[in-house]
Amino acid sequence: MAGITVPNIDQATAFFKAAFDAKITYDGLSQNEAPRAGQLTAKQLGIQVSTKIVRQRMIVIGQEGPGIELFQMEADSQKQPVSLQDIGLNHLSIYVSNIETALQKALKAGGHALSGVHGNSKYEDSLGNGSVYIQAPWGTLIELQSIPNGHYYPEDSEAKVWTPGRN
Repeated sequence: MAGITVPNIDQATAFFKAAFDAKITYDGLSQNEAPRAGQLTAKQLGIQVSTKIVRQRMIVIGQEGPGIELFQMEADSQKQPVSLQDIGLNHLSIYVSNIETALQKALKAGGHALSGVHGNSKYEDSLGNGSVYIQAPWGTLIELQSIPNGHYYPEDSEAKVWTPGRN
């Protein structure tokens, strides 16, 4: 599961539904409920005490896909999403079976491709593989990745990468 703070939870949900067939599992905090805020919330979540969580929603992509917890917050200051060169979590990777179709769907939903589809990195570069980074409408970096013939591993590998439908 991953958590993403977005500027508008309904618009983000619409993007994930249109681009990746996401489904809403539940609203952890709806617009009809009081925001989560205050000293205790700030301490529990490591946010500024003046920040208010105004909406919270869980969505799921696919049958085996990731749960994504969306947050909409009001804060005195918010930074733009990080890039790959920044320290910390910097992108969400979504495994897709047909990368060209998935890319076109994501673009139609409002995403922006940073490049065309390209090969994956070492150990992911089996026949038919592909990868492309897109930015969601609010700037979060999302990698679309397809490895239909699976990963291969060095002799000293301690584990295998989880791939939907393959493990």
